[in-house]
Amino acid sequence: MQMHGIFFRPLVFTAFLLALCALNPSTPAAQISSASKLKAFLGRWDLTLKAPDREYPSWLELTEENGVLKAQMVGRWGNARPLPKVEIQNGTLTFVSPKQEEDSHEDLVFQGKLSGTTLSGTMNAPDGSAWHWTGRRAPALKRSVPPHWGEPVPLFNGKDLSGWHPSQTNSAAKWTVQQGTLVSPGHGAELINDRKFEDFKLHVEFNCGERSNSGVYLRGRDEVQIENESEQEPPSHHTGGIYGFIAPSPELPRKTGEWQSFDITLVGRTVTVRQNGQTIIDRKEIPGITGGALDSHEELPGPIYLQGSEAGHVAFRNIVITPAKNAAGL
Repeated sequence: MQMHGIFFRPLVFTAFLLALCALNPSTPAAQISSASKLKAFLGRWDLTLKAPDREYPSWLELTEENGVLKAQMVGRWGNARPLPKVEIQNGTLTFVSPKQEEDSHEDLVFQGKLSGTTLSGTMNAPDGSAWHWTGRRAPALKRSVPPHWGEPVPLFNGKDLSGWHPSQTNSAAKWTVQQGTLVSPGHGAELINDRKFEDFKLHVEFNCGERSNSGVYLRGRDEVQIENESEQEPPSHHTGGIYGFIAPSPELPRKTGEWQSFDITLVGRTVTVRQNGQTIIDRKEIPGITGGALDSHEELPGPIYLQGSEAGHVAFRNIVITPAKNAAGL
């Protein structure tokens, strides 16, 4: 009886080694463990950077290609961009955002660890202090049933700013109502609707002045671009694009001083954009938030907001939203 035990143990150990070799004869157990730890970090993360005065939303995506770890990030402003450095050593994630992208004297170095499903760590801030940051896995936002649409709701009464508020009240350049239209101030505050929505259809008409730039933020997080002064920038920065992520196709000619329209449908992460009655984005997934988002809580309803911090003047009218009945409209 004891002889069976003596022979059985080596047989089990040999079978275990053979199984490992069958997976990959050249892969040591340490490398298998390392690959498993790496996988836990991969994917999209909604980040929150905690400054002394406020919280900044941000976004990070980690991928692995042929054994090489790669990262792209949306910072406090701007678009998704690849990072020059990202690594994981001894359970610590380090990624670097270049100083020229961050209005900082030094590169911003983020370091953090994974605890359960949450990333957390510190970074050297542009003001020279240390900020804490946290990250949660970006939600899939899959919908199990198609939307049932409610009644259309006008968001602008054509008379005043009722139902809207600026992102800051001390801005010298202010939104105005002129001849029944909302007019962006140019280098002023953003204009945020008081209500919050989850899934919806949005109709909005806009008219670009000379060399102007604005946008419509969906749930306060994802910008549909409006511009006639960004020809030199990537296609996803052009009118009708989801800024930094999805280019309009086809891209329609720029127009100055003419009324145009967007009809935007957003269900979960899936967006469709029709410009002047023509589909330019057809049921595409929005990977993450746009720089300038109000927050990074993608799972929550959010407001429509109109961008006023860029150059020039854009007028808006006939802003009408149709919420999904089986989604939140707060």
